[in-house]
This record gives sequence, C-alpha cells and structure tokens, in this order.
Amino acid sequence: MNGEEEFFDAVTGFDSDNSSGEFSEAHQKVTGMIDLDTSKNNRIGKIGERPSQENGIQKHRTSLPAPMFSRSDFSVWTILKKCVGLELSKITMPIAFNEPLSFLQRITEYMEHVYLIHRASCQPQPLERMQSVAAFAVSAVASQWERTGKPFNPLLGETYELIREDLGFRFISEQVSHHPPISAFHSEGLNHDFLFHGSIYPKLKFWGKSVEAEPRGTITLELLKHNEAYTWTNPTCCVHNVILGKLWIEQYGTVEILNHRTGHKCVLHFKPCGLFGKELHKVEGHIQDKNKKKLFVIYGKWTECLWGIDPVSYESFKKQERRGDHLRKAKLDDSSGKTDSDVADDVPVTQETVQVIPGSKLLWRINTRPPNSAQMYNFTSFTVSLNELETGMEKTLPPTDCRLRPDIRGMENGNMGASLQSEKGAGAKGALARVGEWFYPGNNPYTGTPDWLYAGDYFERNFSDCPDIY
Repeated sequence: MNGEEEFFDAVTGFDSDNSSGEFSEAHQKVTGMIDLDTSKNNRIGKIGERPSQENGIQKHRTSLPAPMFSRSDFSVWTILKKCVGLELSKITMPIAFNEPLSFLQRITEYMEHVYLIHRASCQPQPLERMQSVAAFAVSAVASQWERTGKPFNPLLGETYELIREDLGFRFISEQVSHHPPISAFHSEGLNHDFLFHGSIYPKLKFWGKSVEAEPRGTITLELLKHNEAYTWTNPTCCVHNVILGKLWIEQYGTVEILNHRTGHKCVLHFKPCGLFGKELHKVEGHIQDKNKKKLFVIYGKWTECLWGIDPVSYESFKKQERRGDHLRKAKLDDSSGKTDSDVADDVPVTQETVQVIPGSKLLWRINTRPPNSAQMYNFTSFTVSLNELETGMEKTLPPTDCRLRPDIRGMENGNMGASLQSEKGAGAKGALARVGEWFYPGNNPYTGTPDWLYAGDYFERNFSDCPDIY
C-alpha cells in the first residue's frame, strides 16, 4: 500500500449527529451486548471460532474484537496545513485516523436498509414506489452518523462480497482505478426483484477547518418486476473541525431521483446547517410527475427518519408555522456575526426529533445503534458484521477480498503495529492486479454518463486467475 494512506476517500469515513430511533422492521434488527474485555473479544471473528452455514441464514457477530484506538496523539494540522483550497488527491495520513474497514465495505453499508427496495418492488403504484426509493436513497448515508474515522483505501483490484440471505441480496464491489480512485459495485436481489449498481469517485477539498466531499458517479436502482430504473447522485458531505474541536458533519445539496420509465422525479434538498444550526441534518423535498405536478412532500432528517404527506396538508401546516416564525423573529437579536478564525466551529444544537405534521406517513427510520457503539468506531450492527471472517470462508473467497487484508485485520484485532507493517508491504502486490476483473468501463444505460458496469460471473467462483494482492 506504498506506506501511504491517501486522503481522497477519507471524508466518506467522517460523520456526526446526535439522534436515535427504533426500527419498525423487527427482522432487520440485530441485538447483542458489546463486551470490551479484549481478552474475550479478540476471539470473536477469528477462523474456527464459530460454525457457519454457507447457504443458510446465520447469526452475525455483535461486537468487534477490540475497542478503537485513541487519536489524541496525532495532529491533522501538520499534514493538511499546506493544502487549504486544494483538491486532496494524495495526502499521507496516519493510520490511526482509519477505521478497520475498506472503502468497499463502506459502500456496502448502502444495503443496511435494503428492505426499502423490497418494499418498493411490491408497491403497485409508481408514486408509492418512488416514496420507498427516496427513503432508500436517504438511508444510504445514515450509517455515516458520528463516523469520525476514514476507511482504508482499497488496493487496485481489491474486492468485497456480501451475501445476506436473511436480507435477500448479494453484493460485489471492486476497486477498478487507483488514480483517480474509483470503486464499482453491483448488488442483486436473491428473489430477482432488483439490481442496484454504480461507481463512486468523490472529489475532496480542504478549506482550513473543514473537508468537503463533492459526490461523483451515478447510482442506479432497477426494479425488475416493473421494468423501471431510478438514478441519482449522493449529496455533498462536509466535515467540520478536522483540525480543532469536536468533529461534526453536514450533508447538503440537491439530490434528484428520476424514474426513467414513468418520468416521476423526487427532488430532495439536504439542508446546510444555517444560523443557529436550525437546519442541520434536515431533508425536505417532493415527488412530481412527468408534467412537474407536485404529488407528495417528503421531510425529515437523514440521521433519524423520513416522513411524507400530501402537498395541500404540508402547505397548510407551513403557513401556520411561518406566522409563528414571523412573531418570533421580531424578538431575535441578529446583530452578531462570526468571522472565520482559528477557533473551532461550534457544534450546532439541534432538535432531537423531527416535528411530525399530522397526517404524515412514516417512510423510514434509522436503526438503533448497538450498545457501546462509540467504542467500536460508531459502527451500526450491520457494519460490525462486515469484516467478519467466518469458518471456511477463506476457501470460497477470492484472494482479493478485503476480509483477507492483514492491515485491516490487524487494526480490528487491536494490533496497530501489525496493521502498519502490513500496510507498508501490500502496495507492490496491489500494483500487479488487473484493472476491472469483474467490471468494465462503459456508459450508464439510462443516463449515458461514464460508468463501470458489472461483467458478471463473479458468483460462479472461478478465482484461479485472481492475483494475490496482499
């Protein structure tokens, strides 16, 4: 891995908020106490410690082998002070700022709320399907809440697969380019109800106190039963206080989800923080038909939940709310203004819950985090299971799968020294990987924009030609 950690994908690993929620789909919830006694937890996830069912439903681990490392001894400023206003393409970062996952595994977290795709596939009307697709698009960034570590940069040719029969999908991703870094992924429903695919290559900039990630790459969801394809791009992500103070994140920008068959469009506005933090984490938008008639209003927080209501009821409620705001504004003292200085950006104080408009429909709610999540890099229960290496799995995986990376495995097991040594020795082998083993460059079939398309055959498991990149 050349002994260097490149910062260009780091912002995908920073996130923060303060919210919680109970997930109504009981079969999706994974529970379990987290034991931070490393003498016990170092055994969890090691080969030979737990029986597995290759083609059956199984239980997944509920904790990491060791708690996260402290980052208090490292200064980001010494690394980034010369990079203000520049695109971050190749900046060496201490490995202590990582979390024990590859960026390919981070992409897989899109699938935590896959039940929303299954629900969309079962809906008879395009408006209802778009509601579930919109909820899925928002839920895809929810796992980033309070994630202050960056994932490991994938080696060229690195792969990751995940098969979850209990959740009804299988997933494959590959690092298809190193400069610029591009990660391609493909997922499909085990009941042949959907295809979900895309390629991701964010552009990052450092602005003195914050790092901003501009999204690049198209995300595509196909509902096969309805012969429909939806495309969108993720919002911009900004991490504050990367030098000094408490890390916190905001996602902002407009996300447009288009149904290419019916012309329905969902326009979602991820709100920037705003004065006093009133808008932090808020999402507002609407669904319109091909004639731009507004059919449904969506609102909520990407860190908590998403609701929907008919436009007439929404506007009536907002009109009453504006009357109240007008009265309150007369009492506000707005004479003070902040200047950009060397002090930390205050973490905005936000409402804990979304104000629900009477008559609204719940579209999605975030999963409750496991106990002691803060000692496990703020992972969700779904995320905790991603790097688990079950008994016999190494015999069925290709040698390129990131579960086999010794640097990530070392960090997960609490061995920073082994992680550093393994990271320094892996780059030469990674350079030998062929570009695009399972994906090939082309154009997105619905948008016409450049994309990486799945070549097929991965799950046939002919890995004899795969290089040993670690």
